[in-house]
Amino acid sequence: MTIKVLLADDQAMIRAGLRLLLEDQPDIEVVGEAEDGAEAIAMARRLRPDVCLVDIRMPKLDGIQVARALAGPGTADPMRVVVVTTFDLDEYVYGALRGGAVGFVLKDAGPTLLIEAVRAAHDGEALVSPSVTLRLLKHLNSTGDVSHAVPAQEMSLSEREIEVVRTVARGLTNREIAAELFISLSTVKSHISGIQTKLGVRNRVGIAAWAWENRIVHSAT
Repeated sequence: MTIKVLLADDQAMIRAGLRLLLEDQPDIEVVGEAEDGAEAIAMARRLRPDVCLVDIRMPKLDGIQVARALAGPGTADPMRVVVVTTFDLDEYVYGALRGGAVGFVLKDAGPTLLIEAVRAAHDGEALVSPSVTLRLLKHLNSTGDVSHAVPAQEMSLSEREIEVVRTVARGLTNREIAAELFISLSTVKSHISGIQTKLGVRNRVGIAAWAWENRIVHSAT
């Protein structure tokens, strides 16, 4: 199956480089390019790509606004948005993930991670650059930004579900979680579905955000 990708970046050279990188893969096709946020939203709604690769800083609307429009809370038919940026800033990461993005990848993280992020998004999983995850964890721990923390027991999460939450927050894929916890892939998917329902979030990025806010992953950092 071919993964259809929309690129949104205000720099033509960046878009050209990403297109060459992605279309070198046998299972990925770039179906459109947008040079600003407003055009990205319009093209995404018209073309319905499998994955939207969106830059943070763009004219008219930024990447966070694009993510909210295409995949945010209340979106009737959410798309899969991956933010790709050169700016390793905590507020961008948190804003993008809260806005509905299923991935956050730094442009200098290398082509392998970018391609993995596209495939992960297509498969319903999430991928965040490891360095970004560590930065965000350190930021939340240092600032004590847990004013809305909800104890895990109040969410009726089991010990096994908490283990799964920790692995999701560390950016592991379903297969990696299965291997680490010695459970089947179908069991991982079942746990994640149940956790999403209990936490009231729509995807694994919502699980990770909840874990960060509540320091569920504190002991693993």
